[in-house]
Amino acid sequence: MMNLPPHFVKTVTSTFAGGAAWLENLPNLLAECEQRWGLVVHPTNFTLSYNYVTPATLADGTEIVLKVGVPNRELSTEIEALRLYDGRGCVRLLDADHDKGVLLLERLDPGEMLTIVTNDDEMTRIAALAMQKLWRPLPAEHNFPSVADWGKGLVRLHEEFGGGTGPFDEGLVDTAVSLFTDLLASSGEPVLLHGDLHHYNILSAGDGWTVIDPKGAAGEPAYEVGALLRNPFTLFDEPELKQITARRLDILAETLSIDHERLRQWSLAQAVLSAWWSYEDGGDLADWEPTMRLAKVLLEVA
Repeated sequence: MMNLPPHFVKTVTSTFAGGAAWLENLPNLLAECEQRWGLVVHPTNFTLSYNYVTPATLADGTEIVLKVGVPNRELSTEIEALRLYDGRGCVRLLDADHDKGVLLLERLDPGEMLTIVTNDDEMTRIAALAMQKLWRPLPAEHNFPSVADWGKGLVRLHEEFGGGTGPFDEGLVDTAVSLFTDLLASSGEPVLLHGDLHHYNILSAGDGWTVIDPKGAAGEPAYEVGALLRNPFTLFDEPELKQITARRLDILAETLSIDHERLRQWSLAQAVLSAWWSYEDGGDLADWEPTMRLAKVLLEVA
């Protein structure tokens, strides 16, 4: 039996149908990967959330990262996005098996998260440049969810509470719904977005930075900044949250050459949606309240 972190076990079992059975079979799945690809799986030293991620070594001595998860649409679109990025600004996919939920990825060195940079302005500029490297036209046929698809989460919020908003601030929810409607109606040509681009998904590689864990989504570039503004986790301990958020928006608007107000509006709408997703995934007040607090800040930032 594997000694898996309790929070990882809880996340997998509560998020995925069949999650418990998948965890029970995980040792067998890792053994299958070793045999199929001729690799050696090492004990993990990564923080686990929805997938089991661990170092591994190929037969020729190449160090890689093995990522396995309960097969689901999000894991499949990650594989599709990685193939389209093809190592340009994003970690390179070496091989994958959609049906088994297995990804073999290049190992980034030194692989430190963007949070090692202590200056928030510098972190924000690095992240903005990482975004620009990723955005590219969508293929004619693809399976990526659209931003509109994701926005339907707010419909589920109302359904959950019989047309109301439950513990969520009614004014902020109404604002988010209105913004989604208006922004989608006025969006330009969609591109391939990362979909969850924040400080923990930007790693040091050589003398630069490389992105990991793309969700893959179809939407306008302005949508991409929302996840960055909700991170890192320590952000919500900052007494100057409003000033930090305003400064970040200024830097992002300037670096990306995207309208400041559009960035703010998308980020506000996403903050509410993200809070709902946390609630929907079984999170308690401590999981989603800070994000709603950021939504209120974004409402007040000029």
